Amino acid sequence: IPGFADFNEKCDQPGGFYLGNAAADLRFNTPTQKAEFSSAALPASLFPLDVAEVPFTLQTLRSHDQYNTTIYGLDDRYRGVYGQREVVFINPEDMQALGFTEGQLVDIETLWNDNISRRVSGFKLVPYNIPRGNLAAYYPETNPLVPLNSFGDISGTPTSKSVPVKLELSVFLPTQRIA
Repeated sequence: IPGFADFNEKCDQPGGFYLGNAAADLRFNTPTQKAEFSSAALPASLFPLDVAEVPFTLQTLRSHDQYNTTIYGLDDRYRGVYGQREVVFINPEDMQALGFTEGQLVDIETLWNDNISRRVSGFKLVPYNIPRGNLAAYYPETNPLVPLNSFGDISGTPTSKSVPVKLELSVFLPTQRIA
């Protein structure tokens, strides 16, 4: 593997050594010498229900001021969210098709075949440049939506990047929050 010649000797150097990062240097070993992206359909095992019954695929993500599950603040300068975390990012066309408006509060409910109710309430709709049929929200706030029996075939990790869900207008009022 390039960069691993004399690996054991390099490990003994004070301060270690740098392997390099071609992507960080904007070097891509592709025919075009540019980054190339591709897409693939998600495995059917991620959606045990009929796909027509699954209006959205939710991915959970971190905010700018978060490291794994440690949250250092309520701002996400990457996405223009400030002072809050209970938001759900939605394509503006999807929001319009549902008859929802920016800032409305919604409940997110998992659609799964194990008869366990998984729902989070009072998430603010934020229009965002995300593909239609997809939603995004922060974790750990949305961890309750991930079915425990939904995990990667090889990795065994929870499928928190592809949770089948639906949205409903929330009956939850912000003044009902427990401090």
